[in-house]
Amino acid sequence: MKKLFYSQKIAPYVFVLPFVLTVVFFWLFPIGNGVLLSFQDVLKDEWVGLDNYKRLLSDKIFLKAVYNSARYMIGTLILLIPLPMLFATLLNSKLMKKPGLFKSIYFIPALTSVVVAGTIFRLMFGEMDTSLANQVIGAFGLSPIKWLKNEWASYGVLLLLACWRWMGVNILYFLAGIQSISADLYEAASIDGANKWQQFTKITFPLVKPTTVYVLTISIYAGLSMFNESYMLWKGNNSPQNMGLTIVGYLYRQGIEKRAMGYACAVGLVLLIIVMIVNLIQLKATGTFDKEER
Repeated sequence: MKKLFYSQKIAPYVFVLPFVLTVVFFWLFPIGNGVLLSFQDVLKDEWVGLDNYKRLLSDKIFLKAVYNSARYMIGTLILLIPLPMLFATLLNSKLMKKPGLFKSIYFIPALTSVVVAGTIFRLMFGEMDTSLANQVIGAFGLSPIKWLKNEWASYGVLLLLACWRWMGVNILYFLAGIQSISADLYEAASIDGANKWQQFTKITFPLVKPTTVYVLTISIYAGLSMFNESYMLWKGNNSPQNMGLTIVGYLYRQGIEKRAMGYACAVGLVLLIIVMIVNLIQLKATGTFDKEER
C-alpha cells in the first residue's frame, strides 16, 4: 500500500483527481441532467420529446428575451472593449501621474455588490422629478423621463450600470497585457519617427490581441447571461412590456416562478448553445484557431 501511494505513475492522477471530480459532479452531471429534463414535463412526470424546444421557437416572450440579451451584449462589447483599452494605454503612459491611484478608483465599482449598485441606479433614474437623472436633464430645460418605463432609455441605463461596474476590471486586464510588451519596441518605433497613435496601432493593438480575445470571450458570456443587474434595476423579474427581461431572467421565471423545470432546462440549453456558437464565431474571426506559421 505504501508503494502505491508513493508511486510516480499514480501520483499525477491523484493530484488531478479533485479537479476531475469537480468537473464531473458540478459541470458534466448537471448538464447531462439538464439535457434529460429538457425533454420532459417535470410537473406531469412525462416524456415530451422536442415539444419544449418547439414551444421556444414560437414563444414571443422568449424571443423578446433573446433580443434583449443580444442587444445588451452588443452594447457592452462596443463600450467595454475599446474604452478600457484606451484608458489602459493612458494609464501606462509616462504622462499619467499616480497611476496606482487611478487604478484603485477604477476598480472600486467592481467591489460593489450588484444589489447595492442596482438599487442606487434605480433611485438615480427614477421617474420622479426629484430623481438625480431628471434633475440633471431638467437643468438643461428638458422634461422628466420615465427612464425604466422607456425601452431605449432603460437600455441606456443598463449599459451605464455595466460600464460603471466593469470598466475598471477590463482596464486592469488590458493594462496587464500592455505592460507585458517590451519597452524596447516603443523606443525603436520612436527613434524611427512613429508618433503615439502609430505606436498604438502598430505595436500595442496587435500585441495585446490575446488579452482582447479573452475580454471579448468573457464579455460575450457575461452579456448573454446577464440577470442580476436587470432584476435589481426593476426590483424584480417583471419589467414593463418585458423590456428588461433577459434569457436567464426568462429561465428564472419558468423554472423558479412557474415551476416548469423541463421548459426552463430547454431555455438554459439554448442559452448554452447560443453562447458557444457566438464565441466560436468570434474565436474563428480573430484567428485564435489558426495555426502559427513556422
